Amino acid sequence: MQVSPEQLSAQLRRQLAPIYFIAGDEPLLAQECVDTIRAAAHDAGFQERNVFTVESGFDWAGFYAETRAGSLFASRRLIELRLPTGKPGEEGGRTIVELCNDPSPDILLVMTTGKLDKAARSAKWAAALERAGIAVTLYPIEAQQLPTWIERRMRTRGLAPGPGVVDMLAHYTEGNLLACAQEIDKLAMLMSGNVSVDDIAGNLGDNARFSVFALADTALAGDTKGVVRILRVLKAEGEAPALVLWSLVREVRELARMAQAIASGRNESQVMDEFRVWQRRKPLVRKTLARTRVGEWYDLICAAARADRVVKGRRAGDVWLELESLALALGGLRTNAYVMNGSL
Repeated sequence: MQVSPEQLSAQLRRQLAPIYFIAGDEPLLAQECVDTIRAAAHDAGFQERNVFTVESGFDWAGFYAETRAGSLFASRRLIELRLPTGKPGEEGGRTIVELCNDPSPDILLVMTTGKLDKAARSAKWAAALERAGIAVTLYPIEAQQLPTWIERRMRTRGLAPGPGVVDMLAHYTEGNLLACAQEIDKLAMLMSGNVSVDDIAGNLGDNARFSVFALADTALAGDTKGVVRILRVLKAEGEAPALVLWSLVREVRELARMAQAIASGRNESQVMDEFRVWQRRKPLVRKTLARTRVGEWYDLICAAARADRVVKGRRAGDVWLELESLALALGGLRTNAYVMNGSL
């Protein structure tokens, strides 16, 4: 039986199935589904937990025997089987089908995989898991779905987002669901009830990861000292340059697309609404679009591509200097490094 992640808790309250099959490539959602199942299993008397990860040479016969054997410590056990590749092989497929055909009343099996391809979804073992228990297929949260997900998550944690809060978090953390969840959890630890944009900036402004997301806004504002300060903090904290670059590249691409749309004759306000620029941020975006010619966005994209090659080790250069040059150029300041590398 298929259920959505949102339906899982209700299903667990009704009845604990013998098998749960979690498939998808969104780690946060997968982990939360497994955590929910663990809690329900513990309440139902499954006091012991065993975890198996399928790797090359995995002993399927031994795993099957483990599911048939009793426990010395608890009468009921939770067994987690992790299949990262989504491909159990011929022997593994047969073993899974056998377990599904004859599930043990004292074993709760939770199997997790990454995203399944078409062949795996139609395989006998996958069909057997869905038939014998509960299957949950996880899909990435799309950009247009993210605001709803954020608001629902905040409210479940006792937070009431004020104007601009959801859009602000969606913008800063788009593409990184785990980071977004972490920021919401931190907010819930610090406060309850109504949350404003100022609350977010005040409570999380010194957080290194949040600084990654806020770096682009600091650059757009032309705050040279702020850009340099944030980058120094991120470097000192050991933040991954790839994440810093991601935040800047996303901004460059979105603004370039907006600039192109406006240059083609479209209304500026409509374009910003289409790109979900929240009200408080519109003056910053409008100022940036006004001071940057359409052709200069191409230069910025080229600079971002060069920085990407340096970050990946495919081009010589100082990674953090490249990031600083790109961030400052985004704010309208062309540094010597930016010019010398041929971006103008």
